[in-house]
Amino acid sequence: MRYVAFLKGINVGGHNLITKETLQTAFKAIGYRNVSTYKQSGNIIFETDSADPDKLEEAIQKSLQKTTSKNLTVRIRTLDELVTIVKLDPFKNQNREDASFLVTFLPRKTTTTTLPLPMKVPKSTAEVIAAKGNEVYSVSHGNGDGALPNPFLESKLRVKATTRNLNIIKEILEKFREENP
Repeated sequence: MRYVAFLKGINVGGHNLITKETLQTAFKAIGYRNVSTYKQSGNIIFETDSADPDKLEEAIQKSLQKTTSKNLTVRIRTLDELVTIVKLDPFKNQNREDASFLVTFLPRKTTTTTLPLPMKVPKSTAEVIAAKGNEVYSVSHGNGDGALPNPFLESKLRVKATTRNLNIIKEILEKFREENP
């Protein structure tokens, strides 16, 4: 099965904290196949026979801790789950001018039903607009506010999460869904 691991904080402000080669080595050490990174090194595509995303996250976190001495947040999604997110199109009724459409990946056991939506992220243009399953959807309109929904949601839900722009998710699907599905 093909998965995408989204790592939090790997490429912050243009500074790669961990190289792509180091990440690939850590993933291959676990036995994962066809390991690739996409754009920022915090997007790792890989294959494994395991069908348990929670165990995958745990194994990756342990391998990265051993390889890098860093305790990193890892969120796993299958390519099919990413297709579902794109098809959901939670941003269809949003103003697209200067907008960034953001998907925050939560731990699989997290419930988002406690979020009163829509919800404005304080002191920003960002707004949390929807939640479905283990993803939360936000929109920001410039001013560097795209990074703000993640810490806001972590605080509200008391979990570790990571956020990606919807465009990155679409690009990953375009590139990796066609290769050896």
